[in-house]
Amino acid sequence: MPKVHFILQNLTVEVPERRSLLAAIRSAGIRFDLPCNGAGTCGKCRVRLDAATRAHAVESPHNKIAEADRAAGWSLACQTFVHGDLAVEVPLKKDEGLKILREGQTVAVDIEPWFEKSFDPVSNRTAVIAGGRIVASESGDTTAALYGVAIDIGTTTMVVALVDLRDGRELAHASALNPQARHAQDVLSRIKLGSTPEGLRTLHTEVIAELNRLVAEAAAEARIDRAHLYEAIFSGNTTMIHLATGTDPASLGKYPYTPRLRGGESVDAASIGLELAPGGQVYLPPIMSAYVGADITSGILATDLAALRGVTLFVDIGTNGEMVLAADGKLVATSTAAGPAFEGMNIACGMRAGRGAIEFVSLAGDSVELRTIGETAPTGVCGSGLLDAVAEFAAHGAVDKNGRFRTNGAAPDRPWKDRLGTLDGKPVFRLTDTVYLSQKDIRQVQLAKAAVRTGIESLLAAVGRTAAQVDRVLIAGSFGFHLRTASLIHLGLLPREFADRVEFVGNTSKSGARAFLLNRRTREHLGRTVTGVQVLELANDAAFQRTFVDALAFAS
Repeated sequence: MPKVHFILQNLTVEVPERRSLLAAIRSAGIRFDLPCNGAGTCGKCRVRLDAATRAHAVESPHNKIAEADRAAGWSLACQTFVHGDLAVEVPLKKDEGLKILREGQTVAVDIEPWFEKSFDPVSNRTAVIAGGRIVASESGDTTAALYGVAIDIGTTTMVVALVDLRDGRELAHASALNPQARHAQDVLSRIKLGSTPEGLRTLHTEVIAELNRLVAEAAAEARIDRAHLYEAIFSGNTTMIHLATGTDPASLGKYPYTPRLRGGESVDAASIGLELAPGGQVYLPPIMSAYVGADITSGILATDLAALRGVTLFVDIGTNGEMVLAADGKLVATSTAAGPAFEGMNIACGMRAGRGAIEFVSLAGDSVELRTIGETAPTGVCGSGLLDAVAEFAAHGAVDKNGRFRTNGAAPDRPWKDRLGTLDGKPVFRLTDTVYLSQKDIRQVQLAKAAVRTGIESLLAAVGRTAAQVDRVLIAGSFGFHLRTASLIHLGLLPREFADRVEFVGNTSKSGARAFLLNRRTREHLGRTVTGVQVLELANDAAFQRTFVDALAFAS
């Protein structure tokens, strides 16, 4: 069988002839991001073939790599097939400087946790009690050791907060990328992969292993024994909750899109592989629908949304844009498939929010102003930088209202005009010599922002309100926290009427999970609240297509 040598990792594996290079990478156990799960649509699995053995690889036709790069030996691993011995450079992946938001607005709650302890001096044992029922017994007086973890399981990132259940203090945090993103970037791709026994096993095993690592890291930082961690709250979208509990997500991907889990319940931690104390449990907050999940329930709790006076729009901007409109005590929710563009995926020079990612762009001055994470040389553009850049293009005339680059003398005479050019015969805007945005990238942003804007307009129509009647707009999520209001307005993602009403409330999925952890009464209360939420299915909205087409345009 042919041998594939991975130069940078100094690994060699044998694979059957005509097997994909991606299969060889997986066989070697190399950590490798694969947002589209090998469908060939994201263009992110770039590897470089050594010149001496390049003839032993056959690549299927695609347009994801520029001709100059292809000539230099770059190819897509998922579209390249082994026909003989190969030497390959697989870029080393580092999540250096990765920005993961841990904090979010929170609501004050009384300390009444689900778990409590009672010491019996006669037997010298401590009863561990969950919801009034004894679930474990410990030797000696351990009443001073009562801890839990609030866990935000995002599509891209995960955050663990270790909390003292006696006084509510957050003692330690840990965060990381969701390892599932290596196999499938967005929710729909993970549903498809998780709908097979092997795929579900992979996605569940990997996320639980990473959560166990993060919990151990937080426990070590706080210098506590993991045997005294009694409860975890899983807060995440509906798909993430299914995968984290090892539940088949297939029903989420086909009509009528019915979740197998509805939340509002606890599961035994050991049964899903989460390493907590004996008798430890995982609470799943109530789930509204297949695409409005426990993370939004946590957000409703963290912002006290149902109790706010007037009209409030809550939006979690991400790959699965979820939102709730609260008006006079009535809550209406919906979700939109924004796709992976907001995470920097499906973008030619896109990357996660790590070291070297462009996160700020301005065309207002005498030159193009860029800022990168870690203040280092730009290596790509992350989601916030992408939206900033495209918003600046729209605001300063680099693109027209329909998103087309102004070329052939149509662009205004500005210092950045010479950055407009072509690559492989197609228009691009060069942010640096090596980082650019293409016409296709602009289109991806248009589709993503139009999806979110359509959701907003549909919610307003459902309650008979206009944008001018909205009193406040709460933008939640790690991605949303790094955005600028002006960029959201210039893009047309938010109506102009929202310009002075936007509040960035941070990671409310985590802060809401913490409230669930500290007060058991919030669970019953939010259960009733969620039952009363009207979920608007945009697929059944007759005006959806017209609204979506109108929302593609940038603000004029």
